[in-house]
Amino acid sequence: MDFDAMIRILLAEDDQAMRTYLARALENAGYDVVSVDRGSEALPYLESEEFDLLLSDIVMPEMDGIELAQRCAEVSPMTKVMFITGFAAVTLRASREAPQAKVLSKPFHLRDIVMEVQRVFGLSAHAQL
Repeated sequence: MDFDAMIRILLAEDDQAMRTYLARALENAGYDVVSVDRGSEALPYLESEEFDLLLSDIVMPEMDGIELAQRCAEVSPMTKVMFITGFAAVTLRASREAPQAKVLSKPFHLRDIVMEVQRVFGLSAHAQL
């Protein structure tokens, strides 16, 4: 089993098409993905299971990605955080309020997100060969 297969990602994205698209790309790259459609739904997973990465949209109903990341830091401090957003102003807020998190701006290519996830875990493309 390669290293990637053991990495678990919790994906929080309220746009169904985007959520499906991202989950499929990450699963194809060998990650174990659980996807939810809002931050408030992601929280119970973080409290009860172990995830290596929280990949979250910032703008979501009920609980936004920044609040989710702050709760994640409390309940699952080992989980790394990466944000995705289409809003530049939100990116600035994320950088200020969750400075440890990487922010990816939409639109992006699927290979970009897979590469960023690999980078978060210190994996280069060569690590899988």
